Amino acid sequence: MSEPTLPAAKNSSQLNDEMLSSLRTPTWSWYALALFLGAVVAWGLYAFGYMLTTDMSCTGLNRPVMWGVYIVNFVFWIGLSHSGTMVSAILRLSRANWRRPILRAAEAMTVFTVAVGGLFPLIHLGRNWVFFYLIPYPNQRGLWPNFRSALLWDATAIFTYIIGSSLFLYLGMLPDLAVARDRSSGWRFKLYSVLAMGWRGTAREWAIFHQASTLMAALIIPVAVSVHSIVAWDFAVTVIPGWHSTIFPPYFVIGAIHSGIAAVITLMIIIRRVFHLEDYLTPLHFDNMGKLLLVIALLWSYAYFVEVQTTWYAHEPIEWEVFSFMADKYAFLLLLMIFANSVLPIVALCFKRLRRSIGVMLVVSVLINVGMFIERFLIIVPSLSHKNMPFVWGTYRPTWVELSVTAGAFAGFALMYTLFAKCFPMVSVTDVRELEAQKSVVTLGRTRLQSIAEKE
Repeated sequence: MSEPTLPAAKNSSQLNDEMLSSLRTPTWSWYALALFLGAVVAWGLYAFGYMLTTDMSCTGLNRPVMWGVYIVNFVFWIGLSHSGTMVSAILRLSRANWRRPILRAAEAMTVFTVAVGGLFPLIHLGRNWVFFYLIPYPNQRGLWPNFRSALLWDATAIFTYIIGSSLFLYLGMLPDLAVARDRSSGWRFKLYSVLAMGWRGTAREWAIFHQASTLMAALIIPVAVSVHSIVAWDFAVTVIPGWHSTIFPPYFVIGAIHSGIAAVITLMIIIRRVFHLEDYLTPLHFDNMGKLLLVIALLWSYAYFVEVQTTWYAHEPIEWEVFSFMADKYAFLLLLMIFANSVLPIVALCFKRLRRSIGVMLVVSVLINVGMFIERFLIIVPSLSHKNMPFVWGTYRPTWVELSVTAGAFAGFALMYTLFAKCFPMVSVTDVRELEAQKSVVTLGRTRLQSIAEKE
């Protein structure tokens, strides 16, 4: 992939000012956005409170469909979280220089999406006040949680992933927090001083920082893969038609990377526009991310083809019934999913000109996540609607409660990201400036020599 360059004719102070532009005093439009998102979150909380004070009958859940939009949201948000940290870790280990301005947005996205996704198993419980049953501990009656329960697997995976992702994000921010500390005053100075933990940028600190970053990057990749594999096992270990398949774990992981990379691209475009970072998030970065997205789109298409082809070739009556039901009742959603996840990205991202077009990349990335949300819905609802016993076949339609909670979840993610962007650097200053040091030229007498800084 192509290598990036830093903006020419700018001194160190200008570079730092521009990359820390997200920390400037909030404008009225920022307050308006935060207020709007907070209002939507409040509405979602009201809907959740209404469900608590009545019961689950206010949702569309009923026999045979007992997993609805809440589980769709859970799978979707955990999938989104997949790529942020994992892509960052892979690019860090592969020493791809173009990764540098992207890392922070991707890593922050992971933390907030897994936090939102982790709430949905709790919301789905029904009796939410017994949420601690998900935690593996011996209670006073000597009863252990059911280790065969998918809820226990999810709780273990989510706690592990959110702790690992938060540490990965914080570790990468450590030198930037010191830079922000040295340029701030008041409460921000106190906050950054505590978080920077006395960072001074000595040679020893940098050596430990690089070792720790590399180690965390190597550790977080298997954790990320295992988390979405566990989510896939929630489905694959059952005997529900359409779910009982060995391809589900890799299929889920590929789908998660697909939606995660698309979400990172969407966030990069928004951050670039809002904080005027056009010199740092250049068309080259979108070109490289577009190539990654193209590869994943091809893999997703292949995996989906294998899934459908196996169902068609085996022609098991109940499996074929579920697929026929989905193709009939949800034909529009099925076609939209295939177009958004496969046809559009494969066609558009084959062309360099389109990959470097910000508008095209925005449309493609947003539509991919629309398609991935539909894919999660089509995995869950049709299979439960037409299970093995025809006398319990039924349908499912979400109510205003479920839709309000879903809207609150999207707004909650956006609100957390907006607050984070205003409090912490959204571009990794030290990573970008490190590239400058590696490419700098040193004057020695009459000779100009390349810097001896380690090249990646």
